[in-house]
Amino acid sequence: MTDTVREEVPEKVPPLARNRDFLLLWQGAAVSGLGSNVSGVAYPLLVLALTGSPADAGFTGFLALLPHLLFQLPAGALVDRWNRRQTMIWCDVLRCLAIGSVAAALLLDRLSLPHILTVGFVEGTLTVFFQIAASAAVPNVVHPSQLAAALSRNEARARGATMLGKPLGGLLFGLGRAAPFLFDAVSYLWSLVSLLLIRTRFQAERSPRGGPLHRELTEGVRWLWRHPFIRTTTFLIAGSNLLFQAVFLTVIMMARGQGASSASIGLMFGLGAVGGVLGSLVAPGVERRLSMRAVVVGANWVWALLVPLLLVVHGPYLLGAVYGLMCFVGPVWNVVTSAYQLAVTPDAIQGRVLGAVGLVAYGAVPLGSLIGGQLLSRIGADSTVWVLAAWMVLLAATAALSPSVRSAPSLSGAAAESAPTA
Repeated sequence: MTDTVREEVPEKVPPLARNRDFLLLWQGAAVSGLGSNVSGVAYPLLVLALTGSPADAGFTGFLALLPHLLFQLPAGALVDRWNRRQTMIWCDVLRCLAIGSVAAALLLDRLSLPHILTVGFVEGTLTVFFQIAASAAVPNVVHPSQLAAALSRNEARARGATMLGKPLGGLLFGLGRAAPFLFDAVSYLWSLVSLLLIRTRFQAERSPRGGPLHRELTEGVRWLWRHPFIRTTTFLIAGSNLLFQAVFLTVIMMARGQGASSASIGLMFGLGAVGGVLGSLVAPGVERRLSMRAVVVGANWVWALLVPLLLVVHGPYLLGAVYGLMCFVGPVWNVVTSAYQLAVTPDAIQGRVLGAVGLVAYGAVPLGSLIGGQLLSRIGADSTVWVLAAWMVLLAATAALSPSVRSAPSLSGAAAESAPTA
């Protein structure tokens, strides 16, 4: 089925810059991503202002993240049943109403902690559905030959939203507590209008599914397990996500221990975001020049060499530079492996496969925070760096020795591995 579709497409494909629907999808997600980063910074600041409790602030973040663990598989199954574009539209409508209720309650002086916790959980749940539908839609909006380039632009979009949204959230919160949440609500409206203007279908033709949902929940997991390369890289991603969450906390502790101010720490992570943006820009060129095996093995060894370098440098800016180099590698890895996964996954089960991958990858994020915090409190920052370096060496060695990585297929040959869904 995939090969037939490719043969019907003219040889001369318009560049992404002239793909109207991709640009609408991209800029809508860019604005809503910026808004989410703005409110993401404002949430803990708001809870601390209301309750003065760091525990309440931490619990708010936990509830907002919990849907990424609970709902990846059901969201993937439902996205494959539903119309993807309509799913994204309703997610934007409901997210706008949810975040708007926080702004309204603040303006009316009626906001409570249970209200904040509920909105955080609801918004996180809707975001899981939106992100899976959006990722599954990309192969239907761009030509297969442009998939890696499209994903690199999406990476740049996400990194740029983080780079700009974090300081903007703090600035808007300083102007007024409701301002960041009003900004986020408007960003969802922007995304909604962009989706309404898109004409391209977000999924291929598919027959209605009438089977029980619980059987479909595991279909993505079974598909993932039957593809050794994707299975291995998914677990490697989970391992590196765990590392990065622990490194994030460790770098903050090291900078504070060296007397860095809060503003300097913010700039330190700004350097990391710049590294991520630059990495996303070079990712398509790297994908064309290096094999997937070289990218997977090389990225893990680069991280393994960079982690202990944190012990050598001093000051927030040099720490930020090393952290930025780590972030530079991430988009290259993400673009290459995600492009291959999207290319070989049958469209009818894209949501379920993305849900299965997301469950493994996101499941490591809170675990990384937990492990990092425990290590820092028990053995200190320097020893924690050595533990994380050893962990990364183990991951790099696993990547280098893995038979599925050593025989990694090529992205250009992905169509040969595609198969219609059963």
